[in-house]
Amino acid sequence: MSKHAAELTRKDMKAPDAFQTAAGKAAAWISGKQKGIVAGVLGALVVVGAVLGALAWMDSRKDAAGALLYRTLDDADGQISSVPLPGVFVPIFPNAEAQYRAVLGRADELRKNYPSTDAARTAALAAAAANLRLAAWDAAIADYESYLAQATPKDSLSFLAIEGIARAKESKGDLPGALAALDRLQTPSRADRAALERARLLARSGKPDDARKILLAFAQDFKESQLRPEADKQLAALGGSR
Repeated sequence: MSKHAAELTRKDMKAPDAFQTAAGKAAAWISGKQKGIVAGVLGALVVVGAVLGALAWMDSRKDAAGALLYRTLDDADGQISSVPLPGVFVPIFPNAEAQYRAVLGRADELRKNYPSTDAARTAALAAAAANLRLAAWDAAIADYESYLAQATPKDSLSFLAIEGIARAKESKGDLPGALAALDRLQTPSRADRAALERARLLARSGKPDDARKILLAFAQDFKESQLRPEADKQLAALGGSR
C-alpha cells in the first residue's frame, strides 16, 4: 500500500495550488478598483493583505504536512536489516515492529499537527496498515474508518480501507463483520477479489454451499479476471461442483 499511496501523494503535491489561484484573482480584483475611492481601495487592500497572509500560512502548513507525509511513507517503504545497507536511501530498521512503530509515530504527529489536511487523511491509511501488522485490530479499524469518513465517492484508495477493515474484523474472529465490510466495496476493479474473499469467509463461517455458488459463477461473472485459477482452487477445496 504505502509505495502506491506515496506515488499518488507526491504527484498530487505537484498540482497547481488552488490557494495561489484564489490569491491571484483577489489581486486582479484590487487592480480593477484603482479608480474608486482611495479610502475604499486602501481598506480593500488591508482586507486582501490579511487574506493573502492567511492563505500563505495555510499554504505553508500544507507544505509542512506534505513533507511529513513523505517521511511517513518513506518509513513505510523502509528496509529491515541489522547492518547498514550501502546504496539504500530509505530508512533502515532493526526489525518489522520498529518500522511499524516509526510509521505510527510519524502518522500521529502529522494527524495531530495538521488534522485538516489531505496529508493527514492519507496518513490515516499508513497508520491503519501499521496497526494491522501490529495486530492492533481495533486501532486499525478506527484508522481505516477515519479515512473513509472523509473520502469522496470517487476516492481511489477507499478499497484499501474497506479491505483492511475486513481483514481486521476477520482477525478478531468477527466473520459476519468482515463480510459486512466487503459489502461496502464499490470498486469495480476489485469486484473479483471481493467475490473470492466473500467465498472464503462464507466457507469459514460454515456456509460452504453459499461459498460454492459464488465460485461456480466466478468464471462467468469475471471472464477477464486473472484470479480464476484461485477461484478454481477454492472450489476444489470445497469439493467442486457437488
